[in-house]
Amino acid sequence: MPRERIETRAAPAAIGPYAQAVRAGNVIYCSGQIPLTPDGRLVEGGIEAQTRQVLRNLAAVLEAAGASLADVVKTTVYLKDLGEFTAMNAVYAEVFGEHRPARATLEVARLPRDVRVEIDCIAVVER
Repeated sequence: MPRERIETRAAPAAIGPYAQAVRAGNVIYCSGQIPLTPDGRLVEGGIEAQTRQVLRNLAAVLEAAGASLADVVKTTVYLKDLGEFTAMNAVYAEVFGEHRPARATLEVARLPRDVRVEIDCIAVVER
């Protein structure tokens, strides 16, 4: 099956040897996004502001792949502090609306650049 690397300047560049996303057939695998602006600046503020930026980044990567958040079937949320789950979840619910992808949420010891949240996702689109 052919694979296509997805890259866009509308989201921060990968900060390591990986792609922003890879499309394999009709499945798009998005790498974890952290709350950086497309020009690489860290978003200041609490978990709400950081979650909103992460979801903007994922939306931009998905758009570059010909998809949207409405095509997401699975997310994984990594939180520095599970005590911030409710606040993160409120933003997540606002952005996804009635769309309810499957999700796992984990508390982790540390995230890149000491951010509060990272989210990755898998989307499925029609060919």
